[in-house]
Amino acid sequence: MSLPSVVPAPSSIVAADGAAFALDADTPIQGARDAAAALTAVVHARTGLALSPSTGSATGRGIELSVTPGGAAESYRIEADAASVVVTGADAAGLFYGVQTLSQLIARKGDGWSVPAVVIEDAPRFAYRGVMLDVARHFHPVETVKAYIDRAAGLKFNALHLHLSDDQGWRIQLDSRPKLTELASGTAVGGDPGGFYTKADYREIVEYAASRHMIVVPEIDMPGHTHAVGVAYPELAEAPVLTDQMTEQARGEGIAAPVAGAPYEGTVVGFSSLKIHDEATYDFISDVFGELAGMTPGPYLHLGGDESLGTDPHDFAEFVARASSIIADLGKTPIAWHEAGDAPGLADTTIGQYWGFVTPTGGMDVTAKGFVDNGAQLILSPADAVYLDMKYSADAPLGLTWANGPTSVERAYSWEPSDVISGIDDSDILGVEAPMWSETIRTLDDIDEMAFPRIAAAAEAAWSPATGRSDLRNWQSFRQRVGDLGPLWKSLGIHFHASEEIPWTTE
Repeated sequence: MSLPSVVPAPSSIVAADGAAFALDADTPIQGARDAAAALTAVVHARTGLALSPSTGSATGRGIELSVTPGGAAESYRIEADAASVVVTGADAAGLFYGVQTLSQLIARKGDGWSVPAVVIEDAPRFAYRGVMLDVARHFHPVETVKAYIDRAAGLKFNALHLHLSDDQGWRIQLDSRPKLTELASGTAVGGDPGGFYTKADYREIVEYAASRHMIVVPEIDMPGHTHAVGVAYPELAEAPVLTDQMTEQARGEGIAAPVAGAPYEGTVVGFSSLKIHDEATYDFISDVFGELAGMTPGPYLHLGGDESLGTDPHDFAEFVARASSIIADLGKTPIAWHEAGDAPGLADTTIGQYWGFVTPTGGMDVTAKGFVDNGAQLILSPADAVYLDMKYSADAPLGLTWANGPTSVERAYSWEPSDVISGIDDSDILGVEAPMWSETIRTLDDIDEMAFPRIAAAAEAAWSPATGRSDLRNWQSFRQRVGDLGPLWKSLGIHFHASEEIPWTTE
């Protein structure tokens, strides 16, 4: 008896004896209101059936959704047979994830629809399961962000990391520093229009994410990636530090090299820096993160800290120590890219985010392990596996290739989080995050093309049992299971990349 396809792979899935549950327009949905509404929406998208949820108790045939406390956080159970489908979550998030799994189980049966007889017990491997969207290189409006939240939540991600500032633009309105959006938000890569989120926009994103059991992690990248800050407040920024390679890259793009105080539309990285020894810089950091902390109910504020090539290493270490302490003093947990891991004085609660390769190079793993040695944890984002903006193939129209060349779906899947950094285990890993940088990404269709199906591989690394601990945790199983999601993704309006690596189901 074959198992139904579920992505990410659950902790336990057993095909049950007996007939499938027949789903039709008269199928009642009883139980938790929010979960019932989520299920009703996805059933309608997938099948065209307009079910009517009820908050009463289940009586006889139907779908029952409920929360029964006591299990692991975010865990759920599904039991389906010919008479009923019962989804139980240990908490509201677990019930929501159970609904997402149930939506994947719905299959065409003749002229109708059914849910196979099955028992699923499931819980996440890691507490933090993130996606990152770069809205600085190219700005993405609120509706696009909300659509990406829906897509990510359907694969059981629970964190949206927003990269809100970079050399090309500043994207969040702050009352304490109004010139950031007045002067530094209007540009993007390649001369495309910029934009920014008003405080009301940001609140809408945060609330929408919460309704899908996701937190928002805002990132203000510093001390590098800060040219836009210098456009708004030139007294805070150093002059660009350009190497010959940077100048040559700018020339190849046909875009002027960065000039202090002037908007920048290229993709060169590493040339900008804040003034490390000026107290006005730390007043700025206190203003920015203080206001952002009040707008962000989630526990994390991301201070960046990557590719600060224009900053002296000793100055960099001093800077990230002070910036992380400012965030910690606000009652938030700082996150920094792995370069900050060996900085003396780094706030001891600071979470590290590793963006090196699956096989580390240049001592990146040693630096990243500094966070663990400091008593904190790591988020793993190996660029040559889960950077969703990497090209699928050398001739693909979208994406980049710097992370060890193009990233196939198989390569995106075939890595194990506990094997990346020597000397750490699952207890040292907060989770996995799949970033989407936007140098070439302009629209929701672009996001879909680059994310799907590779985002599902990242979801499995974050949620499912470790490689070798489940018969499903292998490439051959994954490619079959993800291929079976094609009809669901299509019905949800996801313009996924129909990779030839995957045997796609068409109905």
